Amino acid sequence: MTTTTRQEAAALAGIRVRAGVRRRLWHLLATQPLGTIGVFLIGLVVVVAIFAPFIAGQDPLTVNADMRLTGMSGRHFFGTDEYGRDVFARVVFGARTSLRVGFVAIGIGAVCGTTIGLLTGYFGGIFDLLVQRMMDSIMAFPALVLALTIISALGASEVNLFIVLGIVMTPGLSRVVRGSVLSVKENVYIEAGKSIGCGHPRIILVHILPNILAPIIIIATAGLGSCILIEASLSFLGLGTPPPKPSWGQMLSGAGRYYFEVAPWIAIFPGVAISLAVLGFNLLGDALRDVWDPRLRGTR
Repeated sequence: MTTTTRQEAAALAGIRVRAGVRRRLWHLLATQPLGTIGVFLIGLVVVVAIFAPFIAGQDPLTVNADMRLTGMSGRHFFGTDEYGRDVFARVVFGARTSLRVGFVAIGIGAVCGTTIGLLTGYFGGIFDLLVQRMMDSIMAFPALVLALTIISALGASEVNLFIVLGIVMTPGLSRVVRGSVLSVKENVYIEAGKSIGCGHPRIILVHILPNILAPIIIIATAGLGSCILIEASLSFLGLGTPPPKPSWGQMLSGAGRYYFEVAPWIAIFPGVAISLAVLGFNLLGDALRDVWDPRLRGTR
């Protein structure tokens, strides 16, 4: 094959790959329009969080008593709060707080929940019984009530917020993982691995874990929205992200309640930001469930 022919073949292969990618994207858009909207909303929040200093244009902590409770203008897109701080800048930087708390907390919950689910589902017996009853006792409490109880005992700080939300997310993930492990470990290839001398760690990490990643990703994606909402609720109650760091829930808690009649923008814009972020993760989680859950594949 000559050099020209090879170049033409490579170019043709590249065109086919790009066409295949475009077809898959259009297929995803056609079959999962709500999931596409979720991806767009999440992408918007992520971009805002990453480029917050450039998008905000102002310091969210700068106080200007002469500009207290001024309405929307060319300089202050979302107006100012009771201290004269720019609401737009605080909403933009609040995205960083919410995403950081959400991703760290769901990371802790995913690691702990997956580990517990893998071990209890694989080994079973009295160990499974005791640990899962402990998970059931934690799940018996509503998530927000449990988070309030633990954060009240530990004290309000960002690190404690990570720990609390991680604890709240762990039981649900462990139950889902355990159920998946109970199903997967009955397959023939698990027995084949044991018969050739594979140890428990190899079977768990190499043969079981890769086959149960789909439900973990689905639950973790939907759980991100829950973490953002719980963080906002705790901040609203004064037990979340400590001031003066911008937080959407904290913005609703302060002037948002006392000045809503004269300055409604203080509460409206952080409330809209919370709604869009939670909606995006929920829509994406539902779309992933529809795509990866075998029980739902035949319904479309």
